Amino acid sequence: MVSTPPSFHYSESADHPGWMTWALSDATRFNSLFGPFLLHVEGAVARVRMQPQHVHTNLGGRLHGGALLGFVDIALFAASRGFGLIEAGTAVTLDLSVQFIGAGAVDMPLEAQVELLKETGNLLFLRGLVVQGEGEARVASFSATIRKPPRA
Repeated sequence: MVSTPPSFHYSESADHPGWMTWALSDATRFNSLFGPFLLHVEGAVARVRMQPQHVHTNLGGRLHGGALLGFVDIALFAASRGFGLIEAGTAVTLDLSVQFIGAGAVDMPLEAQVELLKETGNLLFLRGLVVQGEGEARVASFSATIRKPPRA
């Protein structure tokens, strides 16, 4: 049997005690435009952070809505991994609703605070906020459903 490398690296962060680093192994894939990510689970809430870059901005110099959507979608999977509910691989987003409620800046970390609402045999129901800055200014809110990968 041929062994394949893991799709994601998930390990303790050397620079951020108490946080995990979550990054895609293949730098040529879409997720790599946003990572690496930091992940910290506090009870039923997972905090997923990224550092925005110029490539994530719109013509107004603020974070592009598409970049925010991409970050939220990826944060759902990082959080689910942090909760110990999925590994990496074939889980999929079934639905994702995002409400943009503030402008995001490129010069400070962006954080998705993801809450697990319910887990069933095949599904995860999640919701959360995207915040930024010391005062945790709200940038977006979201809710989503993920279909877990098939059991081996």
